[in-house]
Amino acid sequence: MANSYQKTVLDNGIRIITEKIPSRTVSAGIWVDVGARDEQPHNNGSAHFVEHMLFKGTPSRTAQEIAQEFDTLGGMSNAFTSGETTSYYATVLDDQVERVAGLMGDIFLNSLFEEDEVVREREVVLQEISMVEDTPDDRIHELFTGSLWGEHPLGYTVLGRREVVAAMDSAGLREYMRSEYTPERIVIAASGNVDHARFCRLWQKQMGNLSGPKTGNSRRRQPTPLAPVRKLHKKNLEQAHLVLGTYGLPLVAPERYVLYLLHVLLGGNMSSRLFQEVREKEGLAYSIYSYLSSFTDSGYLGVYLGVDPAVVNKAMALVAREITGLRQNSVSEELLARAKDYAKAGIFLSAENMESRMTRIARNELTFGRYVSFDEVAAGFDQVRPEDIFDLATRLFSQPLFATVLGPLKAKDIDWHPLNLE
Repeated sequence: MANSYQKTVLDNGIRIITEKIPSRTVSAGIWVDVGARDEQPHNNGSAHFVEHMLFKGTPSRTAQEIAQEFDTLGGMSNAFTSGETTSYYATVLDDQVERVAGLMGDIFLNSLFEEDEVVREREVVLQEISMVEDTPDDRIHELFTGSLWGEHPLGYTVLGRREVVAAMDSAGLREYMRSEYTPERIVIAASGNVDHARFCRLWQKQMGNLSGPKTGNSRRRQPTPLAPVRKLHKKNLEQAHLVLGTYGLPLVAPERYVLYLLHVLLGGNMSSRLFQEVREKEGLAYSIYSYLSSFTDSGYLGVYLGVDPAVVNKAMALVAREITGLRQNSVSEELLARAKDYAKAGIFLSAENMESRMTRIARNELTFGRYVSFDEVAAGFDQVRPEDIFDLATRLFSQPLFATVLGPLKAKDIDWHPLNLE
């Protein structure tokens, strides 16, 4: 796939990467290597709250003017915070790059964090927390990761604990941004019809003088694996929501291609073992899937399903049976070839979307420090053998599964025994 990728590092350490692609659009983003895991119990939720506050006014623009200007640019703009990353991004027509860079630079460098705006936005964030608490298929994942990571910051919710967020103020949020948004953690990325030299000049002018303490990733403490935890959280719901899982691999692990294909085979698409056995053959769940959550130094493989409370034990036993099958039997060449085709199709289809491409080059810079070509990824999948799947499944599922259940059940109703994978 033709590509024109360029990278420039400013004197202060900010990385600027672009991928020139024939298009009428450009997707641009500011990515910061900061997320919920860079917090402490007393300031959990700060990264997410800061993300909100960057749209709430600068000396030259009110919050309303910022919103109007993004809308006037006509494309799409958004921001998000995750466990390890915060991103601010927009997709616009190629003749609006200078304008969107000016707007994004202004909110990134000059946001006021006025106390009355903090008070107003705090209520918005508290409502967001309430929304997740009222959405069981979201809440179950927070409960599961809390059990999996324990007291480690990876177990914190991105939104923060309600009582901590309720106490946040302008001074604390400013200090968090000052200490965490340092130049060596910032990547500015763009994909589309973008001129690299001109794009760099736009950001050099705005951010060339940004400074801050150099701490690097040594600030992050690696999690220690825990003994499997099984927890029931009682809630009066129509369904029981379950997440089962085990520790996985870091983003940079050499076996990452094997892990992804293992996930596809287990529950990653409609022909996967879990979808076919639990939904199609037994009719136990409308929604069932496996998923990967990976970080720079750790990760996990999870399985989510929502079922009638009366069939929780049957569903858990079926999931355990399919996992055990991967651990005990080699996958056929035909099934593995199908999984590879599915994985590669996903990669190449995402190449049609500028936002996906910009996100991809930014994540690869943050994770690997380099450009990763589509062909390199396709080759990575092609090299996986059935015995690689078998070996990794044997390794990952060598201990009992973690499990979290949210629903209208009593402890005595649940049989955790199949999850021991004996």
